This record gives sequence, structure tokens and C-alpha cells, in this order.
Amino acid sequence: MKVIMSLLFFDMAFWFYLATMLLYFGYWITKREWLGQASTVLAIISTFAISMMLIYRTKEAGHAPFSNLYESMAFFVWVMSIAYLIMEFRYKIRILGVFVMAVAFIAMFATSQLSYRFQDIQPLNPALQSIWFELHVFSAFIGYAGFGIAFALAIMYLIKARFEDRKTPNVLIDRLPSSNMLDELSYKSVAWGFAFFTLGALILGAVWANKAWGTYWSWDPKETWSLITWFVYAAYLHARVTRGWRGKKAAYIAIFGFLSTIFLYWGVSFVLPGLHAYASQ
Repeated sequence: MKVIMSLLFFDMAFWFYLATMLLYFGYWITKREWLGQASTVLAIISTFAISMMLIYRTKEAGHAPFSNLYESMAFFVWVMSIAYLIMEFRYKIRILGVFVMAVAFIAMFATSQLSYRFQDIQPLNPALQSIWFELHVFSAFIGYAGFGIAFALAIMYLIKARFEDRKTPNVLIDRLPSSNMLDELSYKSVAWGFAFFTLGALILGAVWANKAWGTYWSWDPKETWSLITWFVYAAYLHARVTRGWRGKKAAYIAIFGFLSTIFLYWGVSFVLPGLHAYASQ
């Protein structure tokens, strides 16, 4: 019964996120204030639903809800949703939800397509029975959420900048925040995402690896790709701070960095076997 409840909450969250995405698009198209308010309310409800899914999953499994792809992807959506809502309330820009919630729904859709063996609760691998593993994943996924939001904002920036460069008036594009605002928010998202990714994926990941396998670094495919992804975002921040890279260059790197992040979590899990292979079990 408990397993059924967690799956039920996931299904509810799935449809809530779909409706949230559509409402934000409706708000973008019509600019009706009541649609914007409804979008925010539904985003909060969606976040509550995925929160309940994670709570029930924790009770069912007896451990933190991110030991496999199904659980951790739901956790990613949860973190990104909370981060987005904080951003919306802080900057009072609802239109950002058009693209951010689209990314959240795509993540929910991808999770829903996983086979039942990913959704089923299995005995926890001994290597995962560690507080260091939980801290490692928790921090890393906060970083992933920052990168996901930066990705959405970078796409918005490229769309906005293209029309600004051409000086072509467009009602929908004119409703987006200025390119400078989108560029700055994308940068801030990368900055806090990078801080948590460094802490979670590299530092805490190394501590956990030493506890689990007796070595801090083994050049496992996932470790190696984590380092590659870290270098991409480190290059982004270095180029922006020291060389003043902004605008399109920064947006392209933010997009490439998130694609690298997707491969880090999905591609490596399925394509490149290694010590982390059980993470996709």
C-alpha cells in the first residue's frame, strides 16, 4: 500500500507539472494576471506533490530517496522547483517559469518512462549505506538544479538577444525580461550550482569513495565525467570574471555545461559501466 501511495503522488505530480508548464505558457501568450497567479499557485502545489512522493518513498525504502535514477530524478525536480520559486518570489518575474517549468516537466516525463525495475524498491547496496553518500548526492543535486535553471535562462537569453540584435518587434519576445537580466540570473544560477556541485560531486564524493572503496579517486567513468563537467563550469566562471565573457558566449557554455551534466547522470549510468553502475539499477 505504501509503494502504491508514492507512485500515486508521483503520478499526481506529473500531471500537476504538465498543467503548471501549460499555465505559464498561457500566461506568456495572454499576459493575463490571473493566469500568472494560477501558474505560481500550481507550481507550489506541484512542489508539494513531489515532496509527498519523496516523503513516502523515504518511509517505504527506509533510506534517503535518491539511491537510483527514479528517486534521484524526482529529487532533482523537487530541488529545482524550490529554487525556481525562491527566484520568482525574489525577482517578481513569473515569465521565467515558462522555460524553467518546461525543464522540470521534461525531467518528470523522462522519469516516468523508466521501467518498473527502476521504480521498484530494492535492497540498498552496501556502498550506499553511508551518510557520506547521502550528503554527496544531496549537495550534487542542488548543483544540478542550479545548472538546470541556468540552462533554461540561457535559452531564454539567446531567444531574447536574437530579436534585440535584429531589432525586430515581437509581442511574445518583448514580454521576456531584458537580455541583461537573463544573463545575470543565469550567471547567478551557475555560481551557486557550481559551489554545491564542487562540494557534493567532488569533495564529498571523494570522501564517500574512500569510505566505500578505500580510495579517494579511481578514474571511474562517472568520476571522470564529473571532473569534465566541473571544468566546463569552472571555465564559464573564470571567463566571465577575468575576461568579462557575457551574453551569447556565456549562454552557449551554460547550455553545453548542462548537456554535459545530463550525460554525467544519464549517459554514464547506461553507456559507461563502472563503480557507479549500480546508481542506475
